[in-house]
Amino acid sequence: MAHELERFSDGTASFVSAQQDAWHRLGTVLPDTFDATTALRTARLDRWNVHTSPLHITESGATLSVPDAYATVRTHPETGLPDVLGVVKGRYLPIQNEELTEVLDFITDESGAHFETAGSLRAGREVFVTMRLPETMTIAGTDKLDLYLAALNSHDGSAAMRLLVSPVRVVCANTQAAALADARSVYAIRHTSGARGRIAAAREALGMSFTYLEEFQTEAERMLDQQLTDGRFMDIVGRELWPEPQEPTERKINNRARILADVNELFVEADTQESIRGTAWAGYQSVVEYLDHYAPVKGKHGDAADAARAERILVQPAITALKTKAFDAFRLAA
Repeated sequence: MAHELERFSDGTASFVSAQQDAWHRLGTVLPDTFDATTALRTARLDRWNVHTSPLHITESGATLSVPDAYATVRTHPETGLPDVLGVVKGRYLPIQNEELTEVLDFITDESGAHFETAGSLRAGREVFVTMRLPETMTIAGTDKLDLYLAALNSHDGSAAMRLLVSPVRVVCANTQAAALADARSVYAIRHTSGARGRIAAAREALGMSFTYLEEFQTEAERMLDQQLTDGRFMDIVGRELWPEPQEPTERKINNRARILADVNELFVEADTQESIRGTAWAGYQSVVEYLDHYAPVKGKHGDAADAARAERILVQPAITALKTKAFDAFRLAA
């Protein structure tokens, strides 16, 4: 899957990021955090005026209305001309990009969260805005986890507006898929006449999302206090994460043996696990370290492999899913 960010004729892209480049190196990187107005203006998401227009066809010189069918139309951010985004049914109510940031903006005022990324995907048919949540967690003074609040919306009728909490920073279509796959909390708002009211109600629902931060830290601290033997670690890794292949071949058997040996070495000997050695938390961290720094990349070595590995973390939801599975497995072991 490509990044699918919207590109314009001058070579720019509909994407803005706070402080750090995305892997695709497109759009605008701002030196500091920013507000909703800056997010919309810089990513060229403002003043789209998305609306519906009755759908017609021309047949044998006659113009005919299509029953209960409407085109969603925006003002194109570059040309200023009408731009068709999709076809929807009569009850569809567009949710403007400005409304997308409004539903997140109250969190900025009350919690210290700030806008992190924003962009347009698939020629304007989808948009995203993310905020970094302020509770960066420190586990035993060594490990940190950042969580993001993402607002996703479609203007072509393909999906509801969704608000989700995820450890994945959305910067493109790939990472949007990864954030959805690893979301800890999701709140959907359909494009209907009740949408305005549901946006207002989202504040209460999103308050539940913050509970995850406390729950995660509680679980992590519990894992730190739980001893884990080498044998139990290998049992979890070999049974839950890299089980025996259902259709074994020599190559699959050898690959699995190599993975298990590498992960076991990290758990038993790695300096990075020294302060947490022999705990369920060390078990989880050993798996994460393997996936982030040691899992092989086909055809690449050295620095090239490191770069490919970092990109793979962003664009392959399966990597994030495996980390989540590892956390759950070692949490249950604690």
